[in-house]
Amino acid sequence: MVKARTAPDLWLIGSILSLLAIGIVMVYSAGAVIAFHDYGDSFYFVKRQLLFAVLGLAAMFVTMNTDYRIWARYAKVGLLICFGLLIIVLIPGIGDVRGGARSWLGIGSFGIQPSEFMKLGMVIFLAKMLSDEQIKIDRFMTGLLPPLGVMGAAFGLIMLQPDLGTGTVMMGASLLLIFTGGAQIKHLASLALVGAAGFVGLILAAPYRLQRITAFLDPWQDPLGAGYQSIQSLYAIGPGGLVGLGLGASRQKYNYVPEPQTDFIFSILAEELGFIGGVTVVMLFLILVWRGMRAAMTAPDTFGSLLAVGIVGIVAVQVLINIGVVIGLMPVTGITLPLISYGGSSLTLMLTSLGILLNISRYAR
Repeated sequence: MVKARTAPDLWLIGSILSLLAIGIVMVYSAGAVIAFHDYGDSFYFVKRQLLFAVLGLAAMFVTMNTDYRIWARYAKVGLLICFGLLIIVLIPGIGDVRGGARSWLGIGSFGIQPSEFMKLGMVIFLAKMLSDEQIKIDRFMTGLLPPLGVMGAAFGLIMLQPDLGTGTVMMGASLLLIFTGGAQIKHLASLALVGAAGFVGLILAAPYRLQRITAFLDPWQDPLGAGYQSIQSLYAIGPGGLVGLGLGASRQKYNYVPEPQTDFIFSILAEELGFIGGVTVVMLFLILVWRGMRAAMTAPDTFGSLLAVGIVGIVAVQVLINIGVVIGLMPVTGITLPLISYGGSSLTLMLTSLGILLNISRYAR
């Protein structure tokens, strides 16, 4: 048994706490106007964010001090629970519809997103599955196809909500884990072609997704409709310049940028803190990814390495999609910025996952 180090990776924990602190400040700054308008309390969002940050930090402390190998024992049970939650949330009268998707379980304004649990449950299960010496991932039928079937089933349930953004993050992180686990590039390339065709099918099956694609190509075709979010986001980023308008001085948060405290919080951050603020956040995420991958490369066993890759993949894919949407490089999807955007279950689960990553870093060789 390899003994844990006395402390986790300080670079990793420093980047996590720095991003969380920036997120709390920006949730208040970006959401104060809409919070006062909708709830009569400009501190509504930040108070709830602080509550979930405390819960998430407590969970992170627990997972950071729990031997990561224990998660391998409960990988199958955890995945089955996640599948059960994804099925339950689809039942009318039980699952809540928010933002056009039946993706919430809860009472009143408090709720959880089962799809957030599935992201972590899936990478734990795949890490356990691929670390089993009996699995030959370089073989398509007996090695690659079984995990792809599990991923496809989870993605299908998430799409029934529908939630293309969360499904994409789960699949992206899972495929990165599978590639790291030894899958052949020719197999993954063939799957990429099939996936691209399926993605096109999903877009064509829902008119609103097609509108988002056309709006991405030319948002000015429908500036008050499908292109509105992209245009207003760029209107926020542009005036920010090098140093920004100043913390709290955003103009676009006054009911111009939709969801300024969640999906488009990075545009408000860039408007208020400028290019320097935006680059600082990106650099902190790069440090997180760098140290996370270092933990993966120095982990004492295959399960730890693959689990670290999966957790880093969740963060990296989500950051790429969110910032890509905000700066106009990707079509609009409902993806939050990890540790920065307002959100209860997403923040708590992210900190829980990063606690596992910190624990892996304590066993570095």
